[in-house]
Amino acid sequence: EYEAMLIIAPSLEDEAKEKVIGKFEKLIKKHKGEVEKIDIWGTQKLAYPILGNSDGHYAIISFKGETGLIRELDRVLSITDEVIRHMIKRV
Repeated sequence: EYEAMLIIAPSLEDEAKEKVIGKFEKLIKKHKGEVEKIDIWGTQKLAYPILGNSDGHYAIISFKGETGLIRELDRVLSITDEVIRHMIKRV
């Protein structure tokens, strides 16, 4: 079991933020993972500015998957411009 925390750029419209989260939900399912829960925290103040943003839209995705999925998810999160920070941890 894993959790992926995403901080999405706050400048995006709500629909675009949902698309970003949906993209990763599809990626998890494509690699035979199982999404258990998506928890949207909304826009929060960051402890320090990241890429010029003082706020970020937080989302937590709880899922099950294999090691290959984790590597691919980390890779795609790293190259997605809308995601300003991410972290994947084992629960």
